Amino acid sequence: MSNYLLKNAQIVNEGKIIAGDLRISNGRIDKIASSISPLGNEEIIDLNGKHVFPGMIDDQVHFREPGLTHKAHIASEARAAVAGGVTSFMEMPNTVPNALSQEILSDKYAIAQRSSLANYSFFMGAGNDNLEEVLKTNKQNVCGIKIFMGSSTGNMLVDNVQTLENIFSKSELLIATHCEDEPTVKARTQLFREKYPEEAPAFIHPLVRNEEACYLSSSMAIGLAKKWNTRLHILHITTEEELALFEAHKASKNKRITSEVCVHHLWFDAADYETLGNQIKCNPAIKDSRHKNALRKALQTGSLDIIATDHAPHTWEEKQQGYWKSPAGLPLVQHPLLMLFDLEKEGVLSLEQIAEKTAHTVAEIFQIEDRGFIREGYWADLAIVDFNKPQLVEKSNIHYQCQWSPLEGHTFGASIAHTFVSGHLAYSHGQFNESQLGQRLLFQRD
Repeated sequence: MSNYLLKNAQIVNEGKIIAGDLRISNGRIDKIASSISPLGNEEIIDLNGKHVFPGMIDDQVHFREPGLTHKAHIASEARAAVAGGVTSFMEMPNTVPNALSQEILSDKYAIAQRSSLANYSFFMGAGNDNLEEVLKTNKQNVCGIKIFMGSSTGNMLVDNVQTLENIFSKSELLIATHCEDEPTVKARTQLFREKYPEEAPAFIHPLVRNEEACYLSSSMAIGLAKKWNTRLHILHITTEEELALFEAHKASKNKRITSEVCVHHLWFDAADYETLGNQIKCNPAIKDSRHKNALRKALQTGSLDIIATDHAPHTWEEKQQGYWKSPAGLPLVQHPLLMLFDLEKEGVLSLEQIAEKTAHTVAEIFQIEDRGFIREGYWADLAIVDFNKPQLVEKSNIHYQCQWSPLEGHTFGASIAHTFVSGHLAYSHGQFNESQLGQRLLFQRD
Protein backbone atom coordinates (compact mmCIF):
# COMPACT_ATOMS: atom_id res chain seq x y z
CA MET A 1 0.00 0.00 0.00
CA SER A 2 1.27 3.48 -0.90
CA ASN A 3 1.66 6.19 1.71
CA TYR A 4 0.70 9.78 0.93
CA LEU A 5 1.38 13.30 2.08
CA LEU A 6 -1.40 15.73 1.20
CA LYS A 7 -0.10 19.30 1.21
CA ASN A 8 -1.95 22.63 1.30
CA ALA A 9 -5.40 21.28 2.09
CA GLN A 10 -8.52 22.93 3.46
CA ILE A 11 -9.66 20.25 5.91
CA VAL A 12 -13.41 20.22 6.63
CA ASN A 13 -13.98 18.31 9.84
CA GLU A 14 -15.90 18.46 13.13
CA GLY A 15 -17.38 21.91 12.66
CA LYS A 16 -14.23 23.62 11.39
CA ILE A 17 -12.29 24.29 8.20
CA ILE A 18 -8.55 24.40 8.81
CA ALA A 19 -5.60 24.88 6.46
CA GLY A 20 -2.97 22.18 6.77
CA ASP A 21 -1.29 18.98 5.67
CA LEU A 22 -2.30 15.37 6.18
CA ARG A 23 -0.17 12.22 6.13
CA ILE A 24 -1.65 8.82 5.23
CA SER A 25 0.34 5.77 6.35
CA ASN A 26 -0.69 2.10 6.13
CA GLY A 27 -4.24 3.09 5.23
CA ARG A 28 -4.79 5.37 8.19
CA ILE A 29 -4.43 9.07 8.95
CA ASP A 30 -1.03 9.25 10.59
CA LYS A 31 -0.70 12.99 11.18
CA ILE A 32 -2.62 16.24 10.72
CA ALA A 33 -0.72 19.51 11.16
CA SER A 34 -0.36 22.98 9.74
CA SER A 35 2.79 21.80 7.94
CA ILE A 36 4.27 18.30 7.65
CA SER A 37 7.75 17.59 6.28
CA PRO A 38 8.10 14.68 3.81
CA LEU A 39 9.61 11.43 5.08
CA GLY A 40 10.76 10.32 1.64
CA ASN A 41 8.69 7.11 1.50
CA GLU A 42 5.41 8.69 0.44
CA GLU A 43 3.74 10.15 -2.59
CA ILE A 44 3.26 13.90 -2.21
CA ILE A 45 0.04 15.43 -3.57
CA ASP A 46 -0.15 19.24 -3.52
CA LEU A 47 -3.83 20.02 -3.19
CA ASN A 48 -3.37 23.74 -3.84
CA GLY A 49 -6.13 24.68 -1.42
CA LYS A 50 -8.63 22.00 -2.42
CA HIS A 51 -11.05 20.94 0.33
CA VAL A 52 -10.72 17.57 2.07
CA PHE A 53 -13.95 16.08 3.45
CA PRO A 54 -14.45 12.82 5.31
CA GLY A 55 -15.71 10.38 2.70
CA MET A 56 -19.48 10.15 2.63
CA ILE A 57 -20.98 7.09 4.34
CA ASP A 58 -24.21 6.38 2.48
CA ASP A 59 -26.51 4.49 4.84
CA GLN A 60 -29.05 3.55 2.16
CA VAL A 61 -28.30 2.15 -1.29
CA HIS A 62 -29.69 -0.56 -3.55
CA PHE A 63 -26.89 -2.12 -5.60
CA ARG A 64 -29.13 -4.91 -6.96
CA GLU A 65 -26.77 -7.88 -6.60
CA PRO A 66 -27.58 -10.75 -6.48
CA GLY A 67 -30.56 -11.40 -8.69
CA LEU A 68 -31.21 -8.03 -10.34
CA THR A 69 -27.89 -7.62 -12.11
CA HIS A 70 -29.47 -6.39 -15.34
CA LYS A 71 -29.94 -3.14 -13.36
CA ALA A 72 -26.63 -2.93 -11.48
CA HIS A 73 -23.75 -4.82 -9.89
CA ILE A 74 -22.04 -4.10 -6.58
CA ALA A 75 -18.83 -3.47 -8.55
CA SER A 76 -20.35 -0.93 -10.95
CA GLU A 77 -22.28 1.04 -8.34
CA ALA A 78 -19.39 1.04 -5.86
CA ARG A 79 -17.21 2.60 -8.58
CA ALA A 80 -19.85 5.28 -9.17
CA ALA A 81 -20.01 5.90 -5.41
CA VAL A 82 -16.25 6.35 -5.15
CA ALA A 83 -16.30 8.75 -8.13
CA GLY A 84 -18.71 10.84 -6.07
CA GLY A 85 -16.66 10.86 -2.87
CA VAL A 86 -18.81 8.15 -1.25
CA THR A 87 -16.29 5.87 0.46
CA SER A 88 -18.64 3.52 2.34
CA PHE A 89 -22.16 2.23 1.75
CA MET A 90 -24.84 0.21 3.54
CA GLU A 91 -26.93 -1.83 1.14
CA MET A 92 -30.53 -2.92 1.46
CA PRO A 93 -31.88 -6.50 1.62
CA ASN A 94 -34.50 -6.38 -1.18
CA THR A 95 -32.25 -8.13 -3.68
CA VAL A 96 -33.18 -11.51 -5.19
CA PRO A 97 -33.34 -13.66 -3.19
CA ASN A 98 -34.20 -11.26 -0.35
CA ALA A 99 -31.54 -11.21 2.38
CA LEU A 100 -33.78 -12.94 4.92
CA SER A 101 -31.28 -15.56 6.10
CA GLN A 102 -27.76 -15.38 7.46
CA GLU A 103 -26.58 -17.53 4.55
CA ILE A 104 -27.91 -15.11 1.90
CA LEU A 105 -26.53 -12.16 3.87
CA SER A 106 -23.08 -13.84 3.94
CA ASP A 107 -23.25 -14.37 0.18
CA LYS A 108 -23.68 -10.61 -0.35
CA TYR A 109 -20.65 -9.88 1.84
CA ALA A 110 -18.64 -12.36 -0.22
CA ILE A 111 -19.60 -10.60 -3.46
CA ALA A 112 -18.57 -7.23 -2.03
CA GLN A 113 -15.30 -8.59 -0.69
CA ARG A 114 -14.22 -9.59 -4.18
CA SER A 115 -15.69 -6.67 -6.16
CA SER A 116 -16.41 -3.48 -4.18
CA LEU A 117 -14.06 -0.51 -4.53
CA ALA A 118 -15.89 1.17 -1.62
CA ASN A 119 -16.15 0.00 1.99
CA TYR A 120 -19.38 -1.90 2.58
CA SER A 121 -22.02 -3.22 4.93
CA PHE A 122 -25.35 -4.95 4.31
CA PHE A 123 -28.61 -4.81 6.23
CA MET A 124 -30.23 -8.02 7.39
CA GLY A 125 -33.80 -8.15 6.11
CA ALA A 126 -36.84 -8.75 8.31
CA GLY A 127 -39.87 -10.59 7.00
CA ASN A 128 -43.12 -11.75 8.55
CA ASP A 129 -41.62 -15.11 9.53
CA ASN A 130 -37.83 -14.99 9.93
CA LEU A 131 -37.44 -13.64 13.49
CA GLU A 132 -35.02 -16.43 14.47
CA GLU A 133 -32.68 -15.54 11.59
CA VAL A 134 -32.94 -11.82 12.33
CA LEU A 135 -31.90 -12.33 15.95
CA LYS A 136 -28.76 -14.23 14.88
CA THR A 137 -27.35 -11.09 13.23
CA ASN A 138 -23.88 -10.12 14.45
CA LYS A 139 -23.99 -6.57 15.80
CA GLN A 140 -20.22 -6.12 15.46
CA ASN A 141 -20.07 -6.57 11.68
CA VAL A 142 -23.59 -5.91 10.31
CA CYS A 143 -24.99 -2.37 10.13
CA GLY A 144 -28.56 -3.16 11.17
CA ILE A 145 -31.95 -4.74 10.55
CA LYS A 146 -34.18 -3.38 7.75
CA ILE A 147 -37.97 -3.48 7.96
CA PHE A 148 -40.22 -2.45 5.09
CA MET A 149 -43.30 -1.18 6.94
CA GLY A 150 -44.68 -0.20 3.54
CA SER A 151 -44.31 -2.22 0.35
CA SER A 152 -41.74 -1.05 -2.17
CA THR A 153 -39.44 -2.68 -4.72
CA GLY A 154 -38.92 -6.35 -3.81
CA ASN A 155 -42.12 -7.23 -1.90
CA MET A 156 -40.60 -7.45 1.60
CA LEU A 157 -43.58 -5.91 3.41
CA VAL A 158 -43.79 -6.69 7.13
CA ASP A 159 -47.44 -6.08 8.05
CA ASN A 160 -47.95 -8.57 10.87
CA VAL A 161 -48.35 -6.53 14.08
CA GLN A 162 -47.12 -9.36 16.29
CA THR A 163 -44.02 -9.76 14.11
CA LEU A 164 -43.27 -6.06 14.48
CA GLU A 165 -43.73 -6.28 18.26
CA ASN A 166 -41.34 -9.25 18.38
CA ILE A 167 -38.63 -7.55 16.34
CA PHE A 168 -38.85 -4.23 18.17
CA SER A 169 -38.88 -5.90 21.58
CA LYS A 170 -36.06 -8.38 20.94
CA SER A 171 -33.58 -6.78 18.52
CA GLU A 172 -30.37 -5.45 20.08
CA LEU A 173 -29.38 -4.03 16.71
CA LEU A 174 -30.41 -0.74 15.16
CA ILE A 175 -33.65 -1.15 13.19
CA ALA A 176 -33.98 0.91 10.01
CA THR A 177 -37.49 1.30 8.61
CA HIS A 178 -39.16 2.24 5.35
CA CYS A 179 -42.34 3.88 6.60
CA GLU A 180 -45.46 4.11 4.43
CA ASP A 181 -48.84 2.90 5.67
CA GLU A 182 -49.85 0.01 3.44
CA PRO A 183 -53.68 0.30 3.78
CA THR A 184 -53.49 3.99 2.86
CA VAL A 185 -51.30 3.32 -0.18
CA LYS A 186 -53.55 0.46 -1.33
CA ALA A 187 -56.73 2.51 -0.99
CA ARG A 188 -55.27 5.48 -2.84
CA THR A 189 -53.82 3.26 -5.56
CA GLN A 190 -57.29 1.85 -6.16
CA LEU A 191 -58.77 5.36 -6.22
CA PHE A 192 -56.31 6.59 -8.87
CA ARG A 193 -56.49 3.37 -10.91
CA GLU A 194 -60.20 4.01 -11.31
CA LYS A 195 -59.45 7.55 -12.47
CA TYR A 196 -56.51 6.53 -14.72
CA PRO A 197 -57.13 2.89 -15.72
CA GLU A 198 -54.69 2.92 -18.65
CA GLU A 199 -52.05 5.65 -18.66
CA ALA A 200 -51.47 7.91 -15.65
CA PRO A 201 -49.28 11.01 -15.33
CA ALA A 202 -46.26 10.74 -13.03
CA PHE A 203 -47.43 13.71 -10.95
CA ILE A 204 -50.03 11.51 -9.23
CA HIS A 205 -47.27 9.62 -7.41
CA PRO A 206 -47.20 11.90 -4.32
CA LEU A 207 -51.01 11.79 -4.30
CA VAL A 208 -51.03 7.98 -4.30
CA ARG A 209 -48.24 7.67 -1.71
CA ASN A 210 -49.26 10.74 0.23
CA GLU A 211 -48.34 12.56 3.44
CA GLU A 212 -50.83 10.60 5.51
CA ALA A 213 -49.28 7.26 4.49
CA CYS A 214 -45.87 8.47 5.63
CA TYR A 215 -47.02 10.02 8.89
CA LEU A 216 -49.17 7.07 9.98
CA SER A 217 -46.36 4.57 9.46
CA SER A 218 -43.59 6.70 10.98
CA SER A 219 -45.82 7.36 14.02
CA MET A 220 -46.40 3.64 14.43
CA ALA A 221 -42.68 2.83 14.23
CA ILE A 222 -41.84 5.50 16.77
CA GLY A 223 -44.60 4.24 19.08
CA LEU A 224 -43.12 0.74 18.96
CA ALA A 225 -39.59 2.05 19.53
CA LYS A 226 -40.68 4.08 22.55
CA LYS A 227 -42.62 1.15 23.96
CA TRP A 228 -39.61 -1.20 23.76
CA ASN A 229 -36.77 1.38 23.95
CA THR A 230 -35.60 0.14 20.54
CA ARG A 231 -32.78 1.79 18.62
CA LEU A 232 -34.80 3.05 15.62
CA HIS A 233 -33.61 4.86 12.49
CA ILE A 234 -36.34 5.98 10.06
CA LEU A 235 -35.19 6.25 6.48
CA HIS A 236 -36.03 8.85 3.79
CA ILE A 237 -38.29 11.31 5.63
CA THR A 238 -40.31 13.26 3.04
CA THR A 239 -42.97 15.32 4.83
CA GLU A 240 -43.14 18.41 6.99
CA GLU A 241 -45.59 16.63 9.29
CA GLU A 242 -43.15 13.80 10.13
CA LEU A 243 -40.47 16.24 11.27
CA ALA A 244 -42.46 16.95 14.43
CA LEU A 245 -41.97 13.32 15.46
CA PHE A 246 -38.22 13.75 15.97
CA GLU A 247 -36.15 15.47 18.63
CA ALA A 248 -34.53 18.72 17.54
CA HIS A 249 -31.55 20.54 19.06
CA LYS A 250 -30.07 17.33 20.45
CA ALA A 251 -26.86 15.55 19.42
CA SER A 252 -27.58 12.60 17.14
CA LYS A 253 -25.37 10.26 19.16
CA ASN A 254 -27.59 10.86 22.20
CA LYS A 255 -30.85 9.91 20.48
CA ARG A 256 -32.58 6.53 20.51
CA ILE A 257 -34.73 7.49 17.51
CA THR A 258 -32.98 9.06 14.52
CA SER A 259 -33.90 10.09 10.99
CA GLU A 260 -32.53 10.28 7.48
CA VAL A 261 -33.33 12.55 4.54
CA CYS A 262 -32.29 11.78 0.97
CA VAL A 263 -30.67 14.17 -1.48
CA HIS A 264 -33.46 13.91 -4.05
CA HIS A 265 -36.06 15.03 -1.52
CA LEU A 266 -33.92 18.09 -0.81
CA TRP A 267 -33.30 18.75 -4.53
CA PHE A 268 -36.52 17.97 -6.46
CA ASP A 269 -40.16 18.73 -5.76
CA ALA A 270 -43.50 17.85 -7.38
CA ALA A 271 -43.09 20.51 -10.11
CA ASP A 272 -40.24 18.40 -11.54
CA TYR A 273 -42.58 15.56 -12.57
CA GLU A 274 -43.58 17.73 -15.53
CA THR A 275 -40.11 17.53 -17.08
CA LEU A 276 -38.67 14.34 -15.55
CA GLY A 277 -41.78 12.15 -15.18
CA ASN A 278 -41.06 8.61 -14.00
CA GLN A 279 -37.32 9.33 -13.80
CA ILE A 280 -37.99 10.74 -10.32
CA LYS A 281 -40.69 8.23 -9.33
CA CYS A 282 -39.51 6.77 -6.02
CA ASN A 283 -40.88 5.49 -2.72
CA PRO A 284 -41.62 7.46 -0.61
CA ALA A 285 -42.57 9.98 -3.25
CA ILE A 286 -41.00 13.35 -4.01
CA LYS A 287 -43.67 15.74 -2.78
CA ASP A 288 -44.52 19.42 -3.22
CA SER A 289 -42.21 22.33 -2.43
CA ARG A 290 -43.72 22.88 1.03
CA HIS A 291 -42.16 19.61 2.13
CA LYS A 292 -38.84 20.19 0.35
CA ASN A 293 -38.47 23.56 2.05
CA ALA A 294 -39.37 22.12 5.46
CA LEU A 295 -36.81 19.31 5.03
CA ARG A 296 -34.12 21.84 4.13
CA LYS A 297 -34.89 23.91 7.23
CA ALA A 298 -34.86 20.80 9.43
CA LEU A 299 -31.20 20.24 8.61
CA GLN A 300 -30.51 23.31 10.75
CA THR A 301 -32.59 22.23 13.76
CA GLY A 302 -31.24 18.69 13.93
CA SER A 303 -34.63 17.03 13.36
CA LEU A 304 -32.90 15.28 10.44
CA ASP A 305 -29.69 13.48 11.39
CA ILE A 306 -28.29 11.94 8.21
CA ILE A 307 -28.26 12.72 4.48
CA ALA A 308 -28.21 9.68 2.18
CA THR A 309 -29.05 8.78 -1.44
CA ASP A 310 -31.37 5.73 -1.50
CA HIS A 311 -29.56 5.03 -4.80
CA ALA A 312 -31.95 2.69 -6.64
CA PRO A 313 -31.10 2.10 -10.32
CA HIS A 314 -33.39 0.67 -12.96
CA THR A 315 -32.75 0.37 -16.67
CA TRP A 316 -33.79 3.27 -18.89
CA GLU A 317 -36.26 0.96 -20.67
CA GLU A 318 -37.93 0.02 -17.37
CA LYS A 319 -38.33 3.66 -16.39
CA GLN A 320 -39.85 4.55 -19.78
CA GLN A 321 -42.88 2.34 -19.15
CA GLY A 322 -46.19 3.94 -18.21
CA TYR A 323 -46.65 5.17 -14.66
CA TRP A 324 -48.36 2.00 -13.38
CA LYS A 325 -45.53 -0.24 -14.65
CA SER A 326 -42.49 2.00 -14.19
CA PRO A 327 -40.51 0.87 -11.11
CA ALA A 328 -39.76 3.26 -8.24
CA GLY A 329 -36.21 4.46 -7.66
CA LEU A 330 -33.52 6.61 -9.22
CA PRO A 331 -29.71 6.44 -9.46
CA LEU A 332 -27.95 9.03 -7.29
CA VAL A 333 -24.82 7.67 -5.58
CA GLN A 334 -22.34 9.41 -7.91
CA HIS A 335 -23.49 12.96 -7.17
CA PRO A 336 -24.77 13.45 -3.58
CA LEU A 337 -21.89 15.60 -2.37
CA LEU A 338 -21.98 17.74 -5.52
CA MET A 339 -25.73 18.23 -5.03
CA LEU A 340 -25.14 19.32 -1.45
CA PHE A 341 -22.35 21.72 -2.46
CA ASP A 342 -24.81 23.39 -4.83
CA LEU A 343 -27.31 23.63 -1.96
CA GLU A 344 -24.56 25.19 0.18
CA LYS A 345 -24.27 27.94 -2.43
CA GLU A 346 -28.03 28.52 -1.96
CA GLY A 347 -27.55 28.86 1.80
CA VAL A 348 -29.36 25.63 2.67
CA LEU A 349 -26.46 24.26 4.76
CA SER A 350 -22.77 24.90 5.36
CA LEU A 351 -19.73 22.88 4.26
CA GLU A 352 -19.20 21.89 7.88
CA GLN A 353 -22.80 20.63 8.09
CA ILE A 354 -22.32 18.59 4.92
CA ALA A 355 -19.40 16.77 6.58
CA GLU A 356 -21.52 16.30 9.70
CA LYS A 357 -24.66 14.92 8.00
CA THR A 358 -22.89 12.69 5.46
CA ALA A 359 -20.08 11.29 7.62
CA HIS A 360 -19.81 12.26 11.30
CA THR A 361 -23.39 11.53 12.37
CA VAL A 362 -23.59 8.38 10.24
CA ALA A 363 -20.53 7.01 12.02
CA GLU A 364 -21.99 7.97 15.41
CA ILE A 365 -25.50 6.65 14.79
CA PHE A 366 -24.29 3.30 13.45
CA GLN A 367 -21.27 3.21 15.82
CA ILE A 368 -18.83 2.59 12.97
CA GLU A 369 -15.32 1.77 14.07
CA ASP A 370 -12.59 4.33 13.15
CA ARG A 371 -14.38 6.03 10.27
CA GLY A 372 -16.45 9.12 9.54
CA PHE A 373 -14.00 11.70 10.89
CA ILE A 374 -10.65 13.13 9.80
CA ARG A 375 -8.74 12.10 12.91
CA GLU A 376 -5.28 10.72 13.53
CA GLY A 377 -5.53 6.92 13.81
CA TYR A 378 -8.73 6.70 11.79
CA TRP A 379 -8.97 5.06 8.37
CA ALA A 380 -8.20 7.53 5.57
CA ASP A 381 -11.61 7.70 3.88
CA LEU A 382 -11.41 11.08 2.14
CA ALA A 383 -13.17 13.03 -0.60
CA ILE A 384 -11.05 15.80 -2.09
CA VAL A 385 -13.16 18.50 -3.69
CA ASP A 386 -12.20 21.10 -6.29
CA PHE A 387 -14.51 24.10 -5.95
CA ASN A 388 -12.82 25.76 -8.92
CA LYS A 389 -13.69 23.02 -11.41
CA PRO A 390 -17.38 22.67 -12.40
CA GLN A 391 -18.72 19.35 -13.63
CA LEU A 392 -21.39 18.77 -16.27
CA VAL A 393 -23.38 15.54 -15.84
CA GLU A 394 -23.52 13.75 -19.20
CA LYS A 395 -23.73 10.14 -20.40
CA SER A 396 -19.98 9.93 -20.98
CA ASN A 397 -19.12 10.51 -17.29
CA ILE A 398 -21.93 8.54 -15.63
CA HIS A 399 -20.54 5.37 -14.03
CA TYR A 400 -23.81 3.58 -13.19
CA GLN A 401 -24.46 0.37 -15.05
CA CYS A 402 -27.87 1.80 -16.05
CA GLN A 403 -26.04 4.73 -17.73
CA TRP A 404 -28.58 7.45 -16.99
CA SER A 405 -29.20 10.08 -14.33
CA PRO A 406 -32.08 12.50 -13.66
CA LEU A 407 -29.32 15.12 -13.26
CA GLU A 408 -28.10 14.87 -16.87
CA GLY A 409 -27.48 18.31 -18.33
CA HIS A 410 -26.89 19.93 -14.93
CA THR A 411 -23.53 21.59 -14.28
CA PHE A 412 -22.37 21.33 -10.68
CA GLY A 413 -20.24 24.10 -9.25
CA ALA A 414 -17.61 21.65 -7.95
CA SER A 415 -16.08 18.28 -8.79
CA ILE A 416 -14.47 15.37 -6.94
CA ALA A 417 -10.72 15.41 -7.66
CA HIS A 418 -9.60 12.38 -5.62
CA THR A 419 -11.18 9.77 -3.36
CA PHE A 420 -9.22 7.74 -0.80
CA VAL A 421 -10.82 4.53 0.48
CA SER A 422 -9.10 3.04 3.54
CA GLY A 423 -5.94 4.92 2.54
CA HIS A 424 -5.99 3.70 -1.05
CA LEU A 425 -6.21 6.33 -3.81
CA ALA A 426 -9.19 4.64 -5.45
CA TYR A 427 -10.19 7.50 -7.76
CA SER A 428 -8.19 10.38 -9.17
CA HIS A 429 -9.11 12.82 -11.95
CA GLY A 430 -11.63 10.48 -13.56
CA GLN A 431 -9.55 7.30 -13.29
CA PHE A 432 -10.12 4.32 -11.00
CA ASN A 433 -7.44 2.22 -9.31
CA GLU A 434 -8.90 -1.15 -8.31
CA SER A 435 -5.61 -2.72 -7.18
CA GLN A 436 -7.03 -2.59 -3.66
CA LEU A 437 -10.72 -3.02 -2.81
CA GLY A 438 -12.84 -1.64 0.03
CA GLN A 439 -13.18 -3.16 3.49
CA ARG A 440 -16.10 -4.50 5.50
CA LEU A 441 -17.35 -1.93 8.00
CA LEU A 442 -17.00 -2.89 11.65
CA PHE A 443 -19.04 -1.52 14.55
CA GLN A 444 -18.15 -0.71 18.17
CA ARG A 445 -21.26 -1.83 20.03
CA ASP A 446 -21.76 -3.11 23.56
